[in-house]
Amino acid sequence: MNGDGVCGVCAAEMRILGKWAFVALTYMPTFGQVTIKQLVNGIKYKSEKEIFLESSIERKEPISLFRKWLQDACETPEIIEPNAMCLATATKDAVPSARFVLLKDVTADGFTFFTNYESRKADELAENPSVALAFYWLPLRRSVRIEGKAERISREASEAYFHQRPRASQIGALASPQSKPIPSREFLDEKEKAIKAELGPEGVVPLPNWGGYLVRPQTIEFWQGQTNRLHDRIRFRKELGANEAVDGTLLHQAHKRSIKRIESLNM
Repeated sequence: MNGDGVCGVCAAEMRILGKWAFVALTYMPTFGQVTIKQLVNGIKYKSEKEIFLESSIERKEPISLFRKWLQDACETPEIIEPNAMCLATATKDAVPSARFVLLKDVTADGFTFFTNYESRKADELAENPSVALAFYWLPLRRSVRIEGKAERISREASEAYFHQRPRASQIGALASPQSKPIPSREFLDEKEKAIKAELGPEGVVPLPNWGGYLVRPQTIEFWQGQTNRLHDRIRFRKELGANEAVDGTLLHQAHKRSIKRIESLNM
């Protein structure tokens, strides 16, 4: 922090543009005496003894492999929320947006998350059900990418999960008009207090316009970083081309400095 109260890493300039306050950040490539380049170069990946080979996959089936990797992430103390995933959606005009949500279930059918049905993501899913999910578990140097289509789960399933949540979370979902402008933070606090007073300590919280989505995967790609930069990448693809057959054989294809191994099979 310098004498003007500006951080040594970035300098900020605020300008008023109409009704917008615009903050321009100029990032300086230093952390004390250590450069960003030095910090990035210090990242450690897997050693050659930890190569992600197809022989290490017990079943050439992506859901089982994902469960194993998620379990590994859950058992790694440095990973606080192993079920956090980036959800990318797009409008019918292909304008994208992304945000982080929490994975709540994995079955043979796909991946389930919950959200407010009046949110931006829900609006975009109504127009365009194609989505992408991405997990990144930094301490494990592993990532999983999923592409597919999202569909709403049944109201009964959404309601059952909703009432398993902590009561405070239920009330919060009812009080918050997600993705809508509000006059102030106090507006939410007052609305929460009003709902608590109306329901009392034992009243059942009604299900708001809120529920789950099931993402049915079309491709699932597993990535593991390697020290020698020959990163491991194995992709499972559901849809088959005219000249493809499910025979368990892996197609090996080099791509730049990475190794890309593609598996075609039904999920």
